[in-house]
Amino acid sequence: METNEDAPLPITIAVMQTRPVFLDTGANIGKAVDLLGAVRADVAVFPELFTSGYTFARTDEVRAVSIAPDDPALRPLYEVSRERRMGICGGYAERSADKLMNSSFFIGDGKLIANYRKTHLFSNEKEFFTPGDTGFSVFSYGGTRFGMMICFDWFFPEAARTLALLGADVILHPANLVLPYCQRVMYARALENRVFVVTANRVGTEENGGRSNTFTGGSVVVSPAGEYLLEMDREREESRTVEIDPAEARDKKITKLNDLFADRRPLFYR
Repeated sequence: METNEDAPLPITIAVMQTRPVFLDTGANIGKAVDLLGAVRADVAVFPELFTSGYTFARTDEVRAVSIAPDDPALRPLYEVSRERRMGICGGYAERSADKLMNSSFFIGDGKLIANYRKTHLFSNEKEFFTPGDTGFSVFSYGGTRFGMMICFDWFFPEAARTLALLGADVILHPANLVLPYCQRVMYARALENRVFVVTANRVGTEENGGRSNTFTGGSVVVSPAGEYLLEMDREREESRTVEIDPAEARDKKITKLNDLFADRRPLFYR
């Protein structure tokens, strides 16, 4: 991939809309490797907690599937990334000392490039996970500047805005969406920040310990102009690719006299 930060080349994004096997990290990572073998892409994005499933009922369940970002369980993904010179983003239950966090990694060319811990925990996640402490950051891979947020972070416009102000061209958004709004709101998040947004959601109904979640699928890629470049099925597992030009996200002009960021007036914001 191109490495000139000043002139990013078009890249291909693969969105991997899956249905994880609950509490089976090995099966889920093995499936991810198989799926990656069938796509040609510069960057692939998996859903939130795709390594473990989501509907936890007890903390010991989370602990049993929690891993560090350099855990041997993830080695097959590092190998695929290295062999194919590919970036891989996805959500997992992270173990750090005595804390459990809802996190996402970005592995590029066989190395851990970034690790993000979810800032805004949703519903029962608060029973098991510690709120993220990484904050929002932007990293470069192959000349494109990426940022990550996870699922419910979308509900807070400050998350995407912060990443955009830090220079993100593309926001990678692993998700386990159960509310029906996000896929439509991504139009606003992309347009109001002039960035690409990649929401990789999961599908299926997951039941455990008297709890049930039905996930809404419909993964999307939205352009800085608010165009839906990709919309996926609401119920079916699938992997699809789309080519984007990250340079489009670096033009913040709305009219000849309006610049999205230059026209901001933070003095009047709360």
